[in-house]
Amino acid sequence: MTGITSPLANATKGAMSPADFREALMAKGAYYHIHHPYQVDMAEGRATPEQLRGWVANRFYYQVNIPQKDAALLANCPDAATRRRWIQRLLDHDGHDDDDGGIEAWLTLGEAVGLTRDELWSQEHVLPGVRFAVDAYVNFVRRADWREAAISSLTELFAPEAHKSRLATWPTHYPWIDEAGYGYFRKRLTEARRDVEHGLEVAMAVCATREAQERALEILQFKLDVLWTMLDAMSMAYQLGRPPYHTVTDQRVYHRGLT
Repeated sequence: MTGITSPLANATKGAMSPADFREALMAKGAYYHIHHPYQVDMAEGRATPEQLRGWVANRFYYQVNIPQKDAALLANCPDAATRRRWIQRLLDHDGHDDDDGGIEAWLTLGEAVGLTRDELWSQEHVLPGVRFAVDAYVNFVRRADWREAAISSLTELFAPEAHKSRLATWPTHYPWIDEAGYGYFRKRLTEARRDVEHGLEVAMAVCATREAQERALEILQFKLDVLWTMLDAMSMAYQLGRPPYHTVTDQRVYHRGLT
């Protein structure tokens, strides 16, 4: 399998060892969205019901786009063995057999915090900044080499920590949330670890040069930017009281997607 190259990478440096490359990937966890003030407030019990509902509603747009993102990666992937493994991600979110899937689990979370399914599916709460960030991610995967798309999923390296934090803190801080809503976080604890193993295999296999390694780190940073930017938009709307068009209307006039 050939490596990923970038004309912008520094060709004068030698390749990092596999251990150093993995360490460099893990170091990106310092920029994971669990450290965003919005997430910190949720973890430490300072979030209001409106802020929690805003996060759940906006994050739902990300959730429903995950299987579309993975389907795009599969469409670009010529390797049958990889497709057989990667397709499990679609099943995890869309559901299969007796597993209702992650999207259904997120809908249950929405109900647990006081949202209706219709509200979530309508996308009426999705902020433009969140929509633009998520769409940028999906469009990157559609256009990218499938191996680069796989590397963009490596924010999952840091996801179990976020899920464990919510399971440990939310029941205490927010006793009004129905316990049934925590199923998504429990579900993803094991799924994310499995997905990370596969994503790391891809990264280690194709990033044998310094150029490819630097490119991979840049791709991972792009995905971190997506997640952080989503929370920036939520902070403006739900913490600072400055949602889009707040100076001219109190209505949610922003678009809900264009076909």
